[in-house]
Amino acid sequence: MADELNGVLEGRDVLCFGHDWTGDPLSKTHLMRLTARANRVLWINSIGYRKPTASARDMKRIADKLKKFTERVKEVEPNIFVMGPLAIPVYDSPIVQKVNRELLRLQILAAMKSLKFKRPLSFVFNPTGSVVTGDLGEDKIVYYCVDEFTAYSDAGTRGLVDLEERLLKKADLVVVSAESLRKTKSKFNQKIELVRHGVQWSKFRKALDPDTKIPDDIAALPKPVIGYFGLMADDWIDIPMLSKIAQRFSHGTLVLLGKVTTDMSEVTRHPNVKLLGRKPFEELPAYCKGFDVALNAFPINDVTLNANPLKVREYLAAGLPVVSSRIPEVEVLGDLVHIGDDHDDILQKLDAALKDPGPTHARSDAMKNESWEGRFEELRRHMARHGVA
Repeated sequence: MADELNGVLEGRDVLCFGHDWTGDPLSKTHLMRLTARANRVLWINSIGYRKPTASARDMKRIADKLKKFTERVKEVEPNIFVMGPLAIPVYDSPIVQKVNRELLRLQILAAMKSLKFKRPLSFVFNPTGSVVTGDLGEDKIVYYCVDEFTAYSDAGTRGLVDLEERLLKKADLVVVSAESLRKTKSKFNQKIELVRHGVQWSKFRKALDPDTKIPDDIAALPKPVIGYFGLMADDWIDIPMLSKIAQRFSHGTLVLLGKVTTDMSEVTRHPNVKLLGRKPFEELPAYCKGFDVALNAFPINDVTLNANPLKVREYLAAGLPVVSSRIPEVEVLGDLVHIGDDHDDILQKLDAALKDPGPTHARSDAMKNESWEGRFEELRRHMARHGVA
């Protein structure tokens, strides 16, 4: 098998259309870091999914984008170079799409020229990259689909649907992270493979290390400590569920870590809720050590039903009992996760999970063979089979 993979994703110039590099480390971050061990990667920050509004959050994002646009392409890690392109996040206007295509093409080609990139391999994790993908002299195109982007509540236009369909049709290989995505995307491209998310097992296992110190802001909280980390946005967080959990476990603490882009007042009105903001990825294992049980608080919608929540494997790698809403890609993990069918069932599953609280070696060991390194080798095997080297 090793001989079959010789030269596959080695010594290449790679374009990666992803989220903003400074965001939380997601599947694309882990995979591109592995890619960069034997290739050069130009990471192209997200150009956004939706038309901006006059909200303070959108104004800040625009300011951040302008700042990144004025910065030179910089090497943020060995062999990983980041650029922040300027574009108009509007996809339902053919005129704007033509302007965007030329804007992005010129910016990316200039960055490629400065790095002496030639015949790059494009990894497109963001379907908005379809605006320019194929116009950059690429050798091959891989669409790595990790979400049902067109179901995002703030995507809002038919234009994004059309962009993704075009990308699916022109990709030399489509990789998906959920079985449900394989079923829907295979209508447009039969060269499609499933690679589920991995986990940085050795990092999250530090929750079991006696030398790992529980952070001061949760170390002395009333127990049980029910913990969650991740984005808290309209599509991704079940606010009524969290409110019921806080009420049911009023003697304990509900700890929420992550970026917030939605109104959380229904949850934070409970005095036992600690909304502590986004924490550095490196600190998450220490926070996990302070949790008695971890929560995947997804609502049920077209976005989450097609998602593969990375946090669940990270919780398990930290040895935590996990309670989740019924998401198909969580069900794949079987008895490792307590799955609830509705809010009342979630409360019962929390009671059951708390009978064996906190990090344990047995739960962590179950994730030992779910590493990102293993997923990366899966990806390389699929690329070899489809002639996308």
